[in-house]
Amino acid sequence: MAENPPDTDLVAGPGASPVSEAVGTATEPAPARPEEPKPLLRNGDFQALWTSEAFAALAKETAEVAYPLLILATHGSAFYAGAVGSAQLVAASVMSIPGGTLADRVDRRLLLIVCNMVRVVLLGLFALLISTGHTDPAVIFTVAVGSAVCLGISNPTGLAVIKQLVPPSQLTQATAQNQVRYFAATMGGPPAGGSLFAVARAFPFLSAALAFLVSSVLLLFIRKPLKVENAAPGEKRNAAEGFRFLARQPVLRLLIIWIMGSNMAFTHSGVFLALIATAESRGASPAFTGLLLSIAGIGGVVGSLLASPIIKRVKPPVLFLTAAWIGPVAAVLLANVSGLVPLGIIVACVFLRGPITSALFLAYLAAMAPDKVQGRVLGAVMFMSMIAAPIGVFGVGALFDLAGSTWVFTAMAIASGLAALPTLSPRIRKLAPPEEYAVATADPSGDPTSKET
Repeated sequence: MAENPPDTDLVAGPGASPVSEAVGTATEPAPARPEEPKPLLRNGDFQALWTSEAFAALAKETAEVAYPLLILATHGSAFYAGAVGSAQLVAASVMSIPGGTLADRVDRRLLLIVCNMVRVVLLGLFALLISTGHTDPAVIFTVAVGSAVCLGISNPTGLAVIKQLVPPSQLTQATAQNQVRYFAATMGGPPAGGSLFAVARAFPFLSAALAFLVSSVLLLFIRKPLKVENAAPGEKRNAAEGFRFLARQPVLRLLIIWIMGSNMAFTHSGVFLALIATAESRGASPAFTGLLLSIAGIGGVVGSLLASPIIKRVKPPVLFLTAAWIGPVAAVLLANVSGLVPLGIIVACVFLRGPITSALFLAYLAAMAPDKVQGRVLGAVMFMSMIAAPIGVFGVGALFDLAGSTWVFTAMAIASGLAALPTLSPRIRKLAPPEEYAVATADPSGDPTSKET
C-alpha cells in the first residue's frame, strides 16, 4: 500500500485524535519536526504519471500529423483535411467539460486507462483498415474525432491527478515539468509521424496505438489510490460548478480572461498561418518557410526547459505582467519588420512565454481548487482557452485576404493589448506564490492577497 504524503495529516488539525490526547496526558513528547517532502524526481507515483502522459502525448502528436497526410494522399482535399482538424479541435474543447465532471466522480486512473484503451482499439483497427485499402473519408473522420473526444475527456483528468500525487510545496515544479513533456511531444511527434508515414501509411497510427498501450501500463505503477472524495449528502457534482468556481475566484477570473484573449491573438495555428501567408506573399520558398516555422517553434521548447528555474527566481506578478505585455509589443514589431527571419525570432520570443505562464497558472489552479472540483475546474479552463483558438485562426485567414499581413499583426496587437489589461489589477500586482494559496484553501476567502495591508 502506498504511504500517505507527509502533509496529509495537516487536514485533521489540532485535537483531531482523542487517542493522541489520552496518550499526551501521560507523556508529553517534543513535537516532531515536519517531514520534508522527497524530491520530485524521487516521487515514483508522479514520475509514472508523467511518463505515461508523455507516451500519450507523443502518440497523439504522431497520429495528428498523419491524418492530413493520409487525406491529401488518398483524396487530395486540403479543405477536408482542414475540416477534420477543426472538428477535432471542437470535439476536444467541448468534451473537456464532461471530462472534468467525470474526473470528479470516478476513479481517475481507471478513466485515463479507458480513454487510452479506446484509442488503442480505434487506431489499431484504423491501421488495419489502411493496410487493406479502406480509407473512406467517413472512416477517417470517425477515428480522428473519436480520438479527439478521448483527448478532451482525459486532459482534465491527467492534470487533476497531479494534486493527488504531489505536496503543495511542489505543485509549481510539477506543472513546470509537465510543460517539458508537452513541448517535447509537440517537437518529436510530427517528425516521427511524417517519417513513419513515408515508410507505410498505417505505421503512424499503429505506433500511436502501441504508445497509448504503453501509457496505460505505466498508469498501473502508480501506487497511490486515485479515487476521488465521495460527494456530501445533497451535493451536486455538475459541470457548471467548474465555471462557478472560476467566477468566485478573482485571481483565476482575471488570469483566464487574459489567457482567452492571448490564445485568440497568438494561437499557434493562427500565428503559423500568418507566417506562412506572409512568407508566401514575399516570395519565400517552401523550404525557407519551413525553416521560419522551426525558428518560431523553438521558443516553446526553450520556454518549457526554462519554466522551472524562471518560476523559482521571478515573482509571479512580475512574470505575469511581463508575459502579458510581451504579446502586444511583439505584435507591433511584427507589423513593422520587413525581413522574414526577424518575424520567426519575434514569434519565438512570444512562444517562449507560453510554457512558463501555463505552468504557473496551472499551479495556482491546483493550489486554489479543492481536489473534489479539480476536474470540473480544469475542464472549464480547457474549454474556455481552447474555444478561443478557432476564432483567432479564422480571423487571421479572413483579415489576411482582405488587408494583408500588416493589418493581421495590428489586429493581434490590439487583441492582445486588450486581453492584457486585467493583469494591471491590484490583485495580480500583489499576487502571492501558489504555495500560499494551497495553505489558504481552508480559508473561505481562499485569497492570501486579501490579507495584505
